Amino acid sequence: MEEFIQLFGNLLAFVYHCFDRMVIHGYLSGLSRPEQVVYFVREVLGLPVVSKEVLSQRTGDYRDWVEAYARNHHIPIEWAEKGVRKEDYVSPRLRRLVTKNAYGVYFIFKSMEQGRTFRISAPKYPTQDPNYRILAHQRSRFTHYYFYIRDEVLGPIVLRVASFFPFHATYWLNGHSFIEQELNRSGIGFHKSDNAVLAIDDVAALQAAADRLSPQIIRKQLDYWTFLLGPKFSKKERHQMNLSRFYAITQIEYCRNFIFKRHFPIHKIFERSCEIGLWRLTANRISEIFGVRLHKRLRGKLATVLDQIEHGHHVFRAYWKNAFLKQYEKFARYLRNELCSNNLRDFGLKKGLDHLDAVRTRFQIITDRFATFQAQSLNVHVDFPLLQRLALPLTVGSVRYPGIKIHDTRIIRLLEVLLHASPTLGGWTAKQIHQAVLTTFQLSLKTYGLNQLRYDLRKLKGHGLLQRDGSRYAYRLTPKGGQQPLSPHPRPSSRTRQQTRGRLLQSRPQGTAETLVEE
Repeated sequence: MEEFIQLFGNLLAFVYHCFDRMVIHGYLSGLSRPEQVVYFVREVLGLPVVSKEVLSQRTGDYRDWVEAYARNHHIPIEWAEKGVRKEDYVSPRLRRLVTKNAYGVYFIFKSMEQGRTFRISAPKYPTQDPNYRILAHQRSRFTHYYFYIRDEVLGPIVLRVASFFPFHATYWLNGHSFIEQELNRSGIGFHKSDNAVLAIDDVAALQAAADRLSPQIIRKQLDYWTFLLGPKFSKKERHQMNLSRFYAITQIEYCRNFIFKRHFPIHKIFERSCEIGLWRLTANRISEIFGVRLHKRLRGKLATVLDQIEHGHHVFRAYWKNAFLKQYEKFARYLRNELCSNNLRDFGLKKGLDHLDAVRTRFQIITDRFATFQAQSLNVHVDFPLLQRLALPLTVGSVRYPGIKIHDTRIIRLLEVLLHASPTLGGWTAKQIHQAVLTTFQLSLKTYGLNQLRYDLRKLKGHGLLQRDGSRYAYRLTPKGGQQPLSPHPRPSSRTRQQTRGRLLQSRPQGTAETLVEE
């Protein structure tokens, strides 16, 4: 990330990184398996038979309690309508709560959804125990309750509770909401729009607030709201069984936010990043960024995609297994690199909430590599002394190689084809490259013959832009050659060349953002 900041430092206001959206599952440790439910009904409740009526009684009691809670606290409770976005529907209620500086439940949705429960059936053949029943997991459709909460520590969160055994719970929270609460508590001035901090008095305090989000803080708040709004168990039942929740991370996002001082460079940078990403972020590059080996047994996606979410809003995604890196611009104010994971096992991480710090460390490394790759790709400038050296003949041993006119149409076409073909395993043969050039630019064999191609390949190889794959007559670009096609190819005027050459000879900077934006 240091290279990205060095490249665009004069255009950036500040940079911060934090957790964004988090989805956490809460499992009742003592009621997750069929044998645990049997023990609960027989030993704890003292009932001889585990029947549908016993479990349905618990469901009915919880439904009655939710209705009474909403009625007593004057909380609206409605069925979720199809096609209506829940967050948009309840947002006026949340704004009223923020205006009053109040906390608590402000809306309850009811929704019929698929969920995990138990199927109870009698054995086909008689057994020694007449009360024996077969319990097995199944998925069925039943009522789920969505509690929309404004928490004093975590900010706005959503709690979904299933109304059937084993009362599975799901939690939605956002790291930016936690940061907002922390900054308000500290009395630091800031401006937050939607889901990003766009201005702040103390950048160090912003990053410190983001780093304070810990498993202990999250567990404390989730335990409180689950105990208050979840299914009810007596003190005796809690004493005899482990009815605490095990929290597992099912989806998590970690983002790096680059806040710019002005609007104009953001779209240009994002547009160029998408072009380079689609061309150069190959399978090998993606595996390097995620820090894993690429092999044939890889499961899941491995691709780069440019999605259009809505008109004028594009998102660049690089998929790897069940995770993906994405980049997008928003409000013409900030650029965001975000890593989203739907299965932490892909990274060799455990999904328990206690391992949140390990997730933060690993995701910081991956997003840092992604930002570094973009900085290296964007930090490309016209080095005219280099182009002049390429234009001169070169002698290697007793072999003399002609010079390369980098602005020549033939060379530009060949480099463009090689740039796309460079990640091909084992390289391309001369005939394959020749066919690709003819097909891509719709040329005839008479216009560009195979001998002409071999002559051009010999020049590129002699100047170190191309290399052979071992002893095979297959070619691929070298790292030096991979940078040349990204340079602007159209030849500038003589006056512009002289002025630019004079500046480059006086001082050769590593790269500035203005040159990239103006291009």
